[in-house]
Amino acid sequence: MTSGTELPEYYRTMRSDILRFLPTRFSRVLEIGCSAGGFSEQLVRNGAEVWGIEPNTAAAEVARAKLTKVFNSTFDQAADELPTDYFDLVVCNDVIEHMPDHDLFLQRIKATMTGNAVIVGSLPNIRHITALVKLLALRDFPYRDEGILDRTHLRFFTRKSIERTLRDNGYEVEALSGVNNIIVEGICRGSTLQNLFWRVFTSGVVILTLGYYADVVFPQYAFRASLVNR
Repeated sequence: MTSGTELPEYYRTMRSDILRFLPTRFSRVLEIGCSAGGFSEQLVRNGAEVWGIEPNTAAAEVARAKLTKVFNSTFDQAADELPTDYFDLVVCNDVIEHMPDHDLFLQRIKATMTGNAVIVGSLPNIRHITALVKLLALRDFPYRDEGILDRTHLRFFTRKSIERTLRDNGYEVEALSGVNNIIVEGICRGSTLQNLFWRVFTSGVVILTLGYYADVVFPQYAFRASLVNR
C-alpha cells in the first residue's frame, strides 16, 4: 500500500484554511479531487460520511483508508455512479480550474446535492501580483508545475468572475474571500531583501489604488455557495 509520505506535498495538504467556509451542519460529504484525503479526514473525525473522487491512483489508494468511499477517477467518469439528492456538502478545493467545462460540472453536480446542500471550494486568483507582474511588466506568461500558472490549469478566475460563474449556474454565494495571503509566492524565492521589496511594492499598489487592487495579495479565493434552484 502506498504511504502518504511518498506523495508530493500537493496531495498531502490539509487545507485547514478552508474549514472556516464549511456550513455549521453537514453529514454526507462528497469531495471532488480529494487527493490523499487529508482535508476530508478532518470531517470524518467529526462524524461525517465522506465520499471522495481522485484521479491520481496513488493518492486515491491512501484516501481509501480514511474516507467512506473513494472513486479513482475524474468526476465525469464517476458521475453516473453517484447517488442523487444525497450529499449536503460538496467540496472542490483546487479542482474547478482543471476542468474543461466548469459550467457543466456546476450544473451536473446539483443532481447529487440535497435541496439545502452547499458547495465549498477554492480557486486561483489570476489578479494576484505574481501573475500581474509577469503579464504586464515582464510581458510573459510562463506556465509552471504549480501555483497560479500551473500548466494543468484550464480556467482562470478573479473574484468577480467567481461570483458571476456561481450566480449564472444557479448558486447563491454565502461566503467569498481571499486565502493564503503570500505576496511573494511565485515571483521570487530569493533573499529577504527581495521578499521585502515585493511586500512593500504590493502594499503600495493597494494603497495608491485606494483598495481597488486589494485582491492582488491573494493567490486564491475560497467560497461557499448554496443552491438557488435545480
